[in-house]
Amino acid sequence: MKNITLASGHELPILGLGTWQLKGRQCRRIVKEAISLGYTHIDTAWMYQNQREIGKALRDIHIDREKIFLTTKIWHTHLSHANVLAQFEECLDDLQMDYVDLLLIHHPSDSVPFSETFEAFHKLYEAGSVKSIGISNFSIAQVEEACEVSELPICTNQVEYHVRRNRSELRDYCHARDVVMTAHRPLAVGDLASDTVLGDIGVRHGKTAAQVALRWLIQQDIITIPKSGSVPHLSENLDVFAWQLTDEEMQTLDTVT
Repeated sequence: MKNITLASGHELPILGLGTWQLKGRQCRRIVKEAISLGYTHIDTAWMYQNQREIGKALRDIHIDREKIFLTTKIWHTHLSHANVLAQFEECLDDLQMDYVDLLLIHHPSDSVPFSETFEAFHKLYEAGSVKSIGISNFSIAQVEEACEVSELPICTNQVEYHVRRNRSELRDYCHARDVVMTAHRPLAVGDLASDTVLGDIGVRHGKTAAQVALRWLIQQDIITIPKSGSVPHLSENLDVFAWQLTDEEMQTLDTVT
């Protein structure tokens, strides 16, 4: 598994497990199966309402905490200083963890200044409860403001990113600011699995359209967190490292609509 070094100095596995819409027993089972296959990066959020199940799964398998990179997010309704601290405490309680590796603003708020939210994030960092911080669903202008007002480095901007939603301008700006891009919904909620352009490229490599979609992101050093509800798909999503798309194929995928 390839790692990306964040501006904080910590390393983040380039492929992780997205857990949006995973709930209950299925969530716990998928997290366990993912870790058994070699996943070490788990992405969740307060809004997903599955942190308790993720925490149970991690405790059930008795995995060394240091071997897991865990991301969670604060919802946009709770970005004031006091609300950040309260919601984050709830996150840790649900996860039954002493810290998370990465804490994100899930969506920007129009009513709470970024500076106030990042002051709370800094307090959590100083307490050892957070190793790195970042943002999610931020525009170029919002990334610029976040980088200017935060005392801590903004390590990643997590956005919807896939071949049909190519965010290259945002990617280039973030990379110039040493902000790593993270792609959620990298398979367009499953729609790319039947894409003919990706499928044709996949045939050349003996891969699926979904694997081509993930490889396109990873080959750009974009953190990728596909969600999967089945073990075969979990395994398939891992098989994106021992092969490469050609420059011509990358350029073709850059223009998929």
